[in-house]
Amino acid sequence: MTFIRSRRTPLLAAAVALTLMGPLVTSASAGSGFASAQPEFTMTILHNNDGESHLISAPDQPNYGGVARFTTLMKQLERSATSGKPNPWIAEKRGALLLSSGDNYLAGPEFAASLKKGVPYYDALALKEVGYDATAIGNHEFDLGPDVLANFIKSFGKDAPPFVSANLDFKAEKNLQALVKKGTIVSSTTAKERGEQIGIVGVTTPLLPAIASPRKVKVLQNVAPLVQAEVDALTKRGIDKIVLIGHLQGLSADRALVPMLKNVDVVIAGGGNELLANDDTPLVPGDEISTDPKTGEKLRYPLYVKDKDGADVPIATTAGDYKYVGRMIVNFDGDGKVINVDSTSGLVRVSGVGADAVKPDNQVQKTVVKPVQKHLDALEDRVIAKSEVALEGRRDPGVRTKETNLGDLLADALLAAGKKRAANYGVTAPDVALQNGGGIRNNSLIPAGNVSELDTYTVAPFSNFVAVVPNVPRKQFKEIMENSVSGLPAADGRFAQVAGFTFVYDPKGTAQKVTDDGTVTAPGTRIKSIKLDDGTEIVKNGKVIAGGTISLATNDFTARGGDQYPFRGLDLTSVGITYQQALATFITDDLKGKITKAAYPVSGTGRITTTS
Repeated sequence: MTFIRSRRTPLLAAAVALTLMGPLVTSASAGSGFASAQPEFTMTILHNNDGESHLISAPDQPNYGGVARFTTLMKQLERSATSGKPNPWIAEKRGALLLSSGDNYLAGPEFAASLKKGVPYYDALALKEVGYDATAIGNHEFDLGPDVLANFIKSFGKDAPPFVSANLDFKAEKNLQALVKKGTIVSSTTAKERGEQIGIVGVTTPLLPAIASPRKVKVLQNVAPLVQAEVDALTKRGIDKIVLIGHLQGLSADRALVPMLKNVDVVIAGGGNELLANDDTPLVPGDEISTDPKTGEKLRYPLYVKDKDGADVPIATTAGDYKYVGRMIVNFDGDGKVINVDSTSGLVRVSGVGADAVKPDNQVQKTVVKPVQKHLDALEDRVIAKSEVALEGRRDPGVRTKETNLGDLLADALLAAGKKRAANYGVTAPDVALQNGGGIRNNSLIPAGNVSELDTYTVAPFSNFVAVVPNVPRKQFKEIMENSVSGLPAADGRFAQVAGFTFVYDPKGTAQKVTDDGTVTAPGTRIKSIKLDDGTEIVKNGKVIAGGTISLATNDFTARGGDQYPFRGLDLTSVGITYQQALATFITDDLKGKITKAAYPVSGTGRITTTS
C-alpha cells in the first residue's frame, strides 16, 4: 500500500542472515560512478534511528542528546537546508526530508511514564513536534506488543507520519490493521518537496519474531522482492527519487540487500547503532567511529554499495539515543539520478555545551521532558537497597558475553519468584532459572551504594513476565543452553545468566544453529557439563545423562522462543509478576535490602566457566 503525503510545513532471518558483500567504498571519489552534471534538485535528508526513549539526555551524558535539544537541531538544520545562498554544487531548488529508521521508543523507566499517563505517549508528542515525513518500524516498537504500538501511533493524532514497512502483514492484529486501512501504516509512501515527489520504502528485520513480541503480525522473509515491488510501483508512477528506510539490525544486512535492488537512490539504516563519521566530525565524548568488520577501516559517512545495476548507493545511519542528526545532502539531475552526495554531509551532534550547543525546544521541554523527569525523580527517590559492590550490567564484556553479578542477581530473582508463586498457579516449582543477557538493558556499571526502584527499571525495562516451563526434557535443556553460547565470541543478547545450576562450555566447539521456530538445524558441541545446585548432573563430557525433566523459570519472551531459544512450544505458565517486579521484590524481601560483596562478587560466583 502506498500513501501520498505532502509536508505540512517546510520544516523530517533471511535478509539479516545475508553475507557481507565486500569492502566498503567510503567516499564518492573512491570508486563511485556519480556524474559531474549541474544539479537541478538538492534533497537534504535529516535522519536518525534508535532514539529508544532516551528523552532526557544521552545515557550517562547529561550535556548531550535529549529529545528537546534534538528537536531544536532538526528544525535548525531543516531551515538551513531550504534557505540561504547555496554553494555552487547545491541546486536552487532545494528540499528537506525528515526520516526515522525505527526503534522510536523502548520499554523502560522513561517509557513507563507514558504507560502510566496513557495516550498520547510522551515519545510521540516529541516526535510529532519534530515533524517526520516517514518512519520505519523497528523491533523495539513490538517489545510491549502490537497494541502498545497502535497506541503509540494513535498518539500522533491526525498528524501521524506514515509508518512504513514492506514486509510486515498486520491483518491478524485488529488495532494495527485499522491503521493500515486508515493509511497510516503503509508499505511505501511519497513526500512532496518543492514540487518533487520522493518515494520512501520501509523494511523491518526478518528476525522480529525472535527478538520482540509481534504476536500475530506476520513477518515476511522475502525482503528483497518485497522492497523491489514497492520501488517498481513507485517508478511506474514516474517517481524517480527513492529512499529506503530500513531497520535491519546492522549495516551488514543493508550492505547485503542493496546489491539485490535497483532504482533505490539512498538507504537510511537503523538498528545497528554504527557511528559513521570523518575524523574531524565533532562527536559526543566517549564515542568512536565504527570500523568495517572485514577491513578494520573506519566507516565514513556515507558508505557506498553498488546496486544490481552497478550504481553506487549511499548508505547512512546514526548512533542512536538522540545524540546525532544525520544530514545527507544529495544532488539530483533532471532525470532523477544522483549526481553526488555533498561533502558537507555527515553527523551533527546534539550538544548542550560549547560552540555547537542548542537550546531545548520549549514545547518539547514543557510537555515531554519535564513530566518524564518528574516520573524518573520519583522512582530514583525510592531507595530499595544498599549494595556493597558495583553491579556489572555492561554488555561487552559483560552480560552478553560472560557471567556477571548483576546477571546472577536477576537470575536469582526469577528463580525465587518462580518458586514462591508456582503453587498458586498450579505449576511445578522451578529447579533452575535463565535470563537472556539481551533483557538486561542498563548497559552500565551500577556503582556501590544506594539502589533505587529506578535502577530496577533500567536493568529490567520490558513488560516480560516471569514464566515457568515445568517439563523440559534433558536433551532439550542442553539445546537451550547450546543456544545461549552459540553467538560467542560476539556480544549476543541470547547469552544466558543463570541460577540453580552451573555449566561449562568450550568456546572453540561447534556453535548450534537454530531456526526462528526453535528447530535445531546443526547441533552444538559447546556445552560440556551442566550440574544442578543439588549435585544432579544433567550433562557430562558433552553427553546428556538420562533422567527426569527439569522445571525452568525464565521470562516469557524467552520461553516463547525469543532470541531463538528452542523451547519449541513447551507449556509455560506465567506466574503473574514482571521480571522488573521480581528483581525489586527479591532485593527488598529476600535480600532484605542488602546486596553483599560475598554473595555477588563482580565477576559472579562461578556459575559459568569455560574449558580454556
